[in-house]
Amino acid sequence: MQTKKANASPEKDPSAARLEALFARLAQGETAAISPIYDMTSSAVYAYALAMLKHSFDAEDVLHDCYLRLYAAAGNYRPQGKPMAYLITIARNLCLDRLKERARYAELPEETWERMLQIDSIPDNLQTAEWLQTLKEEDRQIVVLHAVAGMKHREIAQLMELPLATVLSRYARAMKKLRKTITERNEEE
Repeated sequence: MQTKKANASPEKDPSAARLEALFARLAQGETAAISPIYDMTSSAVYAYALAMLKHSFDAEDVLHDCYLRLYAAAGNYRPQGKPMAYLITIARNLCLDRLKERARYAELPEETWERMLQIDSIPDNLQTAEWLQTLKEEDRQIVVLHAVAGMKHREIAQLMELPLATVLSRYARAMKKLRKTITERNEEE
């Protein structure tokens, strides 16, 4: 039984050899080389990004960014017979960045916020929601997670992937802004 070599040389894989030649041309500043590279690889890169991200708009963004990165870093590629692996590695890193970004800026669904705001210790839920809207989104999340949901600052920092000092200072600043807003509105009435 004959097995396929894991490290096939570019001579045995014409598409890999062609891609390596195109990468070399791109590295030498020949911008026209990006078009055939895209034509040969875009469907595989898009499919990979879509499988990782499960969202077509994000996959399209990664596809676009992947070729921009390739263009900028073409000189870093070292021919080893695996140009597609190099390209997929770029796509993978972009997908991981996108997933981290999603997690970092993931907003709580509106029904979760409403449920969190329906606590007896809050006198007027509508007024409180209005006051919270004066805060930036991330600051509002920190305040609600701490003051309403009862999470510790360390837990919030871990959840939001922020340094503890940042969470503490944003919480303090947000509370100061809320107090000022409440005082001003009470004086108006």
